[in-house]
Formats: sequence, structure tokens, C-alpha cells
Amino acid sequence: MALRAGDHSQAAMTGVKEKVLTLDTMNSSIRRVEYAVRGPIVLRALELEQELRQVLALCAHPDLLNSPNFPEDAKRRAEHILRACGGHSLGAYSISSGIQLIREDVARYIQQRDGGISADPDNIFLSTGASNAIVTVLKLLVAGEGRTRSGVLIPIPQYPLYSAALAELNAVQVDYYLDEERVWALDVAELRRALRQAREHCRPCALCVINPGNPTGQVQTRECIEAVIRFAFEERLFLLADEVYQDNVYAEGSQFHSFKKVLTEMGSPYAEQQELASFHSVSKGYMGECGFRGGYVEVVNMDPAVQQQMRKLMSVRLCPPVPGQVLLDVVVSPPAPSDPSFAQFQAEKQAVLAELAAKAKLTEQVFNESPGIHCNPVQGAMYSFPRMQLPPRAVQRAQELGLAPDMFFCMSLLEETGICVVPGSGFGQREGTYHFRMTILPPMEKLRPLLEKLSQFHAKFTQEYS
Repeated sequence: MALRAGDHSQAAMTGVKEKVLTLDTMNSSIRRVEYAVRGPIVLRALELEQELRQVLALCAHPDLLNSPNFPEDAKRRAEHILRACGGHSLGAYSISSGIQLIREDVARYIQQRDGGISADPDNIFLSTGASNAIVTVLKLLVAGEGRTRSGVLIPIPQYPLYSAALAELNAVQVDYYLDEERVWALDVAELRRALRQAREHCRPCALCVINPGNPTGQVQTRECIEAVIRFAFEERLFLLADEVYQDNVYAEGSQFHSFKKVLTEMGSPYAEQQELASFHSVSKGYMGECGFRGGYVEVVNMDPAVQQQMRKLMSVRLCPPVPGQVLLDVVVSPPAPSDPSFAQFQAEKQAVLAELAAKAKLTEQVFNESPGIHCNPVQGAMYSFPRMQLPPRAVQRAQELGLAPDMFFCMSLLEETGICVVPGSGFGQREGTYHFRMTILPPMEKLRPLLEKLSQFHAKFTQEYS
């Protein structure tokens, strides 16, 4: 929508920038959505195939509250959550944005994580994993046709959710490349290049950052995050911060900084004006409960009228899975030091994270001892993303088969060794480079033989096609 001359002058006098996402600029299809009836039917929970532990098990099967096999603090938590559920049951719908009590607990978690910076439960929307919330925000942002089509800057390499969602929404994917030579650093100069070129054929409106990175495993510095926020503010871009791996930081000297915290501490005008949506999930971290589909988004400085449209859009999906909401509550409000479960919780959490850190270091070490493979430090998240050299004959053979060269390598690896990794072409990579993504989740006793077997296959593959 074109701005009137008076709009520019008024903004200049007040120093207040207009919001990127307003009722006028948002996806007009969302404004036309009507969903008058949620339906009065209350669904009862199906019998779980196996017992869930502690709080979730107690919520799913309240009769267990009478069992002596559960600690008293877990029972109190379960009773507290069940009182907030419709019909005191996980089988009932919740409100579309999620159970109020759980959103309040998420707000307290964010406040504690960010050193006391306040969080408003009304700005928090629970979701079916982080993915659903990301797509919802993208739906609000996408509008226009032709040269006015919305563009979204995403990192390359990227998590394929973004490219798939943008294609489905008929938005423009605007690639910016992470710097592999600097441990996948995010460079503002590269952002400016991508934005300048994109403005020739679309209307860029948002910038996505994945931190810690997936598939690249880097952890952005505070200085980098500040530079990204300044860039987004100057260029009037809505920020999407994918922070689902915030608990997975391993490298010495690396630290997770939330965009919300940095934005607030930068002060005016960023704290009051820069629009931000940040995402988290129970699928990652030390919990890894991906099947329960629990997550949330917190919006900051969103236009209140658009926020109401977002609430309406979420109501079309009724509500996030209630067991996933309960699991999220357990994650964001873990046992306190005075609780009977505290010692067990701390021991399990620290053991999981310590083992992941050791496996991250081992992965980097073994790959970098292998000729033709280079692996950056796995600073965070759950994956390595090594670069490999492929001989020209292998590239030629892949082309003959109609495959990307790294896909050809990964398929050959799978067929000969049974090792399954994902080709880098599925995430995006610079032309002429080849990568694969490999998880660091296998048990330590299996990981080293697996890494060595993969390295040996690469050596054999290289020799075969040289």
C-alpha cells in the first residue's frame, strides 16, 4: 500500500516508525476468514498406549493421583493443571491461544530466562509445536501479487519448513547465506545484499533468524543479534526468531541470547517499536518430546488489531493438543530446589546435555580427521553439517541420474552402509559446495563407529569416482 507524503512527514516529526504488519498490509485473506462456531462437543482423552511419567501421566490418568509411586510435588502440579483444564480433563478443548495458566507459566519462564524482563501472557500463543506458530505468523505477513508479493529473508542453509511454507503461501523466498568460513556467522552486509536484490522483484517484509542454527549448529553472538535488530528496524522488517534449540548450547564461550532480551535491553526506539515473533518448542532441548507437539510463540510490538486477527486465525484450528500444552508447562516450570523431584530432574537434565556436548565435540573431531571432509564446531542444536569434497566423475554420474551430487552420495551411503544422513541440497548451500546433515543423537557407544564408518565410505566413494 502506497504511503501518502503526509504519512512520511508525520513519522519523521514523531520519530515513530510505522509498523510493518498492520491491518492494511497483512494478508487480506486472513481478514476475510470467519469461524463462528467452535463446537460444544467435549472430546475425551483416548487411553494412552503407555504410561507417561509423573506430571503428564497424572494429568492423563488422574486416578494415579492416589498412587504412592509419584512424588507429592508432581501430584500438586498435576492437580493445579487439571483445575485449569475444561472439564478438569486433558480430553477437553482449551481456548484457542492455549490454557491461561500455562501461558502464565510460559510468561514466567521467559521473564526468568531473560533476567527479569517482563512477559505478558496475552502476547503468548501456545501452538502445535513451533512449526504451526511459524506458519501462522507467515500467513499474516504474506500479501500482494507480482512485484508487491511479500518476500521473507531466510538463512541458507535453512530448515526446510520455511521454504515449504513460503512456497505454499505463494510468497517470495529471499535467501541470505551464512558464512561457513566463520562458523556459519550471520553477516549484515550479506543481509543488505539479499534485501537490495529482492526489492527489485518483490516487497520484503520479514527476516527470519534460526538461533541456534538448524542444520548448521552455530550460536549467534549478542553483537550479531544487536546488528540484526538494527538492520531490521532500519529496513522495516518484521523479525521472526526461531529459538527452539535455546537449551542446546555446548561450545565453550558460546551463550544463548534471546532476541526478546537483546531487543529490550537495546532500549528506545527498538524496544518500543521493532516487531518480533519468537518461537520455542518441547521437541528439542534436553526433553526432545517431539511427538506431543507442544510449543509457543511470543509476539512483541505487534499491532493489537493484527494480534486479534492472529487469535481468530488460531481459533480455526480449535486449540493446540492439550497433552502437548501440559508437557510444555512441565518444561517451562521445572521442579524447584525444595521439591522432592528436583534432584532427579537436575541429574537427568545435566546428563542429557553433557552427553550431547561430548557427542558434538566427537563429531567435529572425527570428521576433521577425515580427508575431504570439513566440519565446523557444533556450538549448539543437534546436528553437524559437514562439507565434503566430491570428485568430478561422481558429480557427472549424479547428473546422469538426475540427482543432486550430495543426494547421490547420501543414497549410495544408505544403500551400502545403512547410514541415513540428509543431503545439504535439501537445506540450501552455496553453488559448488556439498554437505550433509547428521544428527548427534545416537548413543555414544554407537556414534564413534558410525562416524568412522561414514568417513571410510567417503574415502572409498572418492577413490571409486576419481
